Amino acid sequence: IKGTYLISLLLSRQFELQSSRKGFDQKPNFVLMVVDDLGIGDIGCYGNDTIRTPNIDRLASDGVKLTQHIAAAPLCTPSRTAFMTGRYAIRSGMVSTGRVQVLLFLGGSGGLAPSETTFAKRLQQQGYTTGLVGKWHLGVNCKHREDHCHHPNQHGFSYFYGLPFTLFNDCVPGEGSDVLVDLQHALQNLTMLLGVGLLTIVCARVCGLFEVGLWLLVLLFFLCILATAVWCVPFKFLPTWNCIIMRNQEVIEQPMTVETLPQRLLGEAQNFIKRNVDRPFLLVFSLAHIHTPMFKTPQFAGKSRHGAYGDNLEEVDWMIGKITETVDSLGIANNTLMYFTSDHGGHLEDSDSRTGQKGGWNGIYKGGKAMGGWEGGIRVPGIFRWPGRLRAGKVVDEPTSLMDLYPTLKYLAKDKQPDRQSDGYNLMPLLEGEVARSEHEFMFHYCGIYLNAVRWHPPGSDSIFKVHFFTPNFFPPGAGGCYDTKICLCHGEHVTHHDPPLLYNLFHDPSESRPLTPDTEPRYAEILEQTAKAVESHKGTLPDEQAPAGAHSEILWRPWLHVSIHPL
Repeated sequence: IKGTYLISLLLSRQFELQSSRKGFDQKPNFVLMVVDDLGIGDIGCYGNDTIRTPNIDRLASDGVKLTQHIAAAPLCTPSRTAFMTGRYAIRSGMVSTGRVQVLLFLGGSGGLAPSETTFAKRLQQQGYTTGLVGKWHLGVNCKHREDHCHHPNQHGFSYFYGLPFTLFNDCVPGEGSDVLVDLQHALQNLTMLLGVGLLTIVCARVCGLFEVGLWLLVLLFFLCILATAVWCVPFKFLPTWNCIIMRNQEVIEQPMTVETLPQRLLGEAQNFIKRNVDRPFLLVFSLAHIHTPMFKTPQFAGKSRHGAYGDNLEEVDWMIGKITETVDSLGIANNTLMYFTSDHGGHLEDSDSRTGQKGGWNGIYKGGKAMGGWEGGIRVPGIFRWPGRLRAGKVVDEPTSLMDLYPTLKYLAKDKQPDRQSDGYNLMPLLEGEVARSEHEFMFHYCGIYLNAVRWHPPGSDSIFKVHFFTPNFFPPGAGGCYDTKICLCHGEHVTHHDPPLLYNLFHDPSESRPLTPDTEPRYAEILEQTAKAVESHKGTLPDEQAPAGAHSEILWRPWLHVSIHPL
């Protein structure tokens, strides 16, 4: 009996070793979790001690935490473009010269060009099942409502469920509007002015004060109708145009039911993992949180110490915990790389008297969403977990980028096929402790199409210098944001150019509060010289045509491009 038991034990041990070796040789799964507008100071493991984020904190303690993880842009569309492609958004034309820096209408022809390559497309070519659940915001159609040229299905995601646009205030009655509010008011006032003018002329004609031709009244009447249509149709029907849910290329909800959206997105993400447990998969779980409007899920409403924003963030943490629980319960944790981040920093100016602060907290870092190269808008959480492969509790203080995901996933998927130029680097040597320094010597920070700032990590030095060529004009003076426009702009009178540029050493001054001078920094001249050379070299790699057909510049509303449940 003892001999039989011993043989059984040895066979069992051999099977476990073979299974373990097989699991190690298998291509790993990837679960990438991206929050919208999350501030780095909102998370417990990044210093917040008043909002409860135990599940995100556990990811960090079980894996690797990056303390200098940088988004390629401080706004959704360009940042997500860079994340997906591993390249600065300017290379894809997903940038803007004016006030509109993100896609505003699903019925625009702008979006991620069909010729671009995403990490999902590369993994799909390596045999991965790929899925995106949640927010896309990189366009849908080019020329007609069914070409879906910018759709996730055309960019490597075999399954898509979620918001082709984004969650925004217009999706919830009573929350106001996010889209060109000043233009809406101007058009509304013009319509009212035309209406009052028409009514005055009609009254004058009826009272016999003066003669007015019938043709003029008809013309003014149709002008009023046209002005009303120009104002009402694109803006007052935004919930119908933009607030939709798609499953692959089918619209399944229009307008969407916002109240139950978090639970449905979570369920879709969990089901995708369960369906593909026996084959290599990529899941991008792109949460609708924590962009406004705030959700009011009863389970979390009123439970935090920071109002609606805190309630929503604690709901995010619960959702991250459920995804982690799903991976662990299926026994695939040791073969699954999990990643947590935000697309950019918190929106400081987003608040009102009823709800209070609706944007995130960026900790000690200056600035926030849409504020160019200020650290608060681009430094985001970055957490990797991979039991058995990445050492638990490791902290990396070196500069890293959301663009690094592209080459990292390619490396792990054993994708060795030729590719176009990338701005990211494979993170595995840094995450596994094989090297101590990041390959990012220079990083370039854009505000729209304009190069706003440059970061330099000199070889052999702990210093990280950042040069700002211009900065947004905060209002009111002395404030920490653009509270007049509610979002900072990148051009004209909205910015101040600096000659010489502003210079900071982030290693000693991470809050960018003490500009360096030739008197306080011995390497001052060298830093400006090296960054200038890096800028010229970088510009030499950019395409001559920075706004290709179908790019983000094509944001004008085109009603015939809207997707809908029933043809419009």
